[in-house]
Amino acid sequence: MKKDVRSIINILDLSKEEIELLMDTADEIEKDPAAFSEVCRHKQLATLFFEPSTRTRLSFESAMLSLGGSVLGFSSANSSSASKGESVADTIEVVSNYADIIAMRHPREGAAYVASLHSNVPVVNAGDGGHFHPTQTMADLLTIRRKKGRIGDITVGICGDLKYGRTVHSLIDALQRYEGIRYVLISPEELRLPEYMIEKLASEGAEYTETRDLETAIPDLDVLYMTRIQKERFLDEAEYERLKNSYVLTEEKLDAAKPDLCIMHPLPRVNEISVRVDEDERACYFYQTYCGKQMRMALIMYLLGLTKEDERAHRPAGKVPAKMLEGSARCANPACISVTEQELPQSFEAVDEAAGLYRCVYCDEIIKIK
Repeated sequence: MKKDVRSIINILDLSKEEIELLMDTADEIEKDPAAFSEVCRHKQLATLFFEPSTRTRLSFESAMLSLGGSVLGFSSANSSSASKGESVADTIEVVSNYADIIAMRHPREGAAYVASLHSNVPVVNAGDGGHFHPTQTMADLLTIRRKKGRIGDITVGICGDLKYGRTVHSLIDALQRYEGIRYVLISPEELRLPEYMIEKLASEGAEYTETRDLETAIPDLDVLYMTRIQKERFLDEAEYERLKNSYVLTEEKLDAAKPDLCIMHPLPRVNEISVRVDEDERACYFYQTYCGKQMRMALIMYLLGLTKEDERAHRPAGKVPAKMLEGSARCANPACISVTEQELPQSFEAVDEAAGLYRCVYCDEIIKIK
């Protein structure tokens, strides 16, 4: 029987107070890393990366090793039993018997949620398709807090692939908990923020504008979050070739920017930020990776119950469960985990029952069911 354990699939699985606590812990780690060097002694982290990764996988592994723990896992689906057709559920049922905590990346949206349903240990979503990437967002928030001295009352420009950018979706969800956030959404029409995210911003009264022009937006920004156009998310290579150079940040474009602009990027970079920008003191994207390791150290300790007690350590209030629909309806998102793993029950949460609108519990795709 599955144990009652805490997993982090979405950044909203952590309360604002918990995130603040984790950032404070990260600051303590920065001041005195030696004090944390044996906290996870005899603990094991499994890194299950069904999709290529450099920074995220190594950051998790470095975090656990720096805490005195050990690491096991794989770095591609080809080196796992997934290449033989094993399901995510079966993989997790086995691996959760071997490790104390799991970090998993998967190209299918909703895969981490499925993993959490079958794990006896905490599962941390290290990226599921174009869906969520909560620990990247934790690194982003710490970077903003350290560089700007605050998270609220800022104008944040998000540029590039807003449709498939899982880091973008998680960052917006997190920033919505802070006062005075103004968004400038910069993208080609084909890669604009998904409609369900736009509807969320509108319903929550967020201040946002959409534009196709990076240069006219730059002067107003406190934070510029650049993203790459992700070739691996495109089904049509010609469409990718047409859009891949939509935005390139150069030294010249930064002439009109604020002197304390914080330039961020979840990496990897292709060509959307000129390498000459790296020398600009406003470039913070490599610093983000430094913050990311410290935040993952803090999260590992927190989920394993190895941090000191704090009154802020409480879960976010659970939402009232919506009416669920199970049956013959199928999710329309080709990237959803339920499309490739047919044994998963199709399950939808009511969004507007009268209109026949339901949301897939795995990938959040909204479909109409008559």
